[in-house]
Amino acid sequence: MSLPTKSTIREARFWRIIIGLGIASVFIFAAMYAMQPLLPILTKQFGVSVATASLTMSINTIGLIIGLIILGFYSDRLGRSVFVKTSILLTALLFIPMFLTHSFAVILALRFLQGFVMAGVLAAALAYINEEIHGRVVSMATALYISFNSTGGMFGRFVTGYIAERWSWELSLQLLGIIGVVVFFMLLFVLPKSTNFQPSTETIRKDMEGFGFHLKNPALLIVFGLGIVLQLCFTGMWTFLPFHLTASPFLLTLDEISYIYFAYAFGIIGAPLAGVLAAKYGLRKVRLIAIVLLMAGCLITIPMKLPLIVIGYCVICLGFFSAHSLTAASVSKEVTHHKGSASSLYLVSYYVGMAAGSTLTSPLWEVAGWTGLTLFSASVPIVYVLLIRLRQRKLGVAH
Repeated sequence: MSLPTKSTIREARFWRIIIGLGIASVFIFAAMYAMQPLLPILTKQFGVSVATASLTMSINTIGLIIGLIILGFYSDRLGRSVFVKTSILLTALLFIPMFLTHSFAVILALRFLQGFVMAGVLAAALAYINEEIHGRVVSMATALYISFNSTGGMFGRFVTGYIAERWSWELSLQLLGIIGVVVFFMLLFVLPKSTNFQPSTETIRKDMEGFGFHLKNPALLIVFGLGIVLQLCFTGMWTFLPFHLTASPFLLTLDEISYIYFAYAFGIIGAPLAGVLAAKYGLRKVRLIAIVLLMAGCLITIPMKLPLIVIGYCVICLGFFSAHSLTAASVSKEVTHHKGSASSLYLVSYYVGMAAGSTLTSPLWEVAGWTGLTLFSASVPIVYVLLIRLRQRKLGVAH
C-alpha cells in the first residue's frame, strides 16, 4: 500500500504542521530558559551560591540530553505527534510542584525531570517534518521551525524576568504552566496525526551501532565539538548577564534586564539569512564570518556602558544563531547513512555545551568577573576553528 502524499506549502495541512510544531517549540524553549533570568532571585531566596543556582539550567539540560537519546529511540517506534503532545503536557504540569516547594533540592529534581520530558518535542519534531512535508519545501519548514525555537528562548526569558520583578518568581512559573496546558489543548486540534510514519524495525542495539559509527568519524567529531563550544560561550554570556546588570554601576531591575532578551530577534532572522548566504558563498566561509561576529559581540560588551552591552548582545545573537544553523546543516553533509542518529548526536553535543555554559563557567565568573567571562567567550570559538584548520592543513586535508 502506498503512503499518503506529503504536504506542500499550498496545503492547509502544511501550515497546521508548522504552526503546531512551532507553538510546541516556543513553549518548550520558553520552559527551558525560564530559570535563567531568575538566578539572582534564587540565590537570595534559597541562600545558595551562583554556581548552585545555575544548576537549575544545567541539570535541566542533562535531563534533556538523556531524554533525547531514550525518547528518540521510542519515537522511531511509537510515532511522532503523541510524543510532542505528551511532552508539552508533562512539562507544563511539572511547573506546579516547582513553585509550591520550599526546597531547592526539589526544584533541581523537578528541573531534571522536566528536561527529560521536554526532549519528546525535540526528539520527534524534525523527523515529523521530514516524514510529513514534501522534499521540495522541507528546508523551508525546518527553517521556520528553528525560528520558533529562537522565539521561545526569547519569550521565556522575558516573561519570567519581567513578572518575577513586578510580582514574584512563583507567579512567572504559574503562568508558564498555564500557557503549557493551553498549548497542549491547541495541539489536540491543530497538529495532524502522522500519515507517513513507519515504525522502525531495527533493534536499539543497531541504533547504538549507528552512534558508534559516527563517533569514529573525525569530520563529525569536529562538528560536534564546534556545537559544544558555540553553545558553551553563548549560554555563559546569557547566564551571568542578570548578575552583571543588577550590580553596580548599572543597578537594573530584572524587568528592565528582560528587555535585552529581545536581542534574540537578530537570531530569528540570522539563521535563515545565513542559509541563503551559505548557498551562494559557501557554508564554511559564512560560518567563519558568523563566529567572528559572535566574538565581536562578546568584546563589545566589555565596557561598562549599557548601550554597548545591548548592541553587543544583538551581534552575539546574530553570530551565534547563524553559526549554529550552519553547523547543524553541515552534519548531514558529512554522513551518508544513519543521518538521524548523526543529527541526534549533534543535538546532544549542543546541549552538553549548554550545561557547561550554565555551570562550568561559574568559577570563571567568580574569579575574573565580566571581563574574564567575555574574553573567554570571545576567544574559545575562534581559537577552536583556527586550531582545527591548522590541524587539517598539517595533515593535508582540504578545507
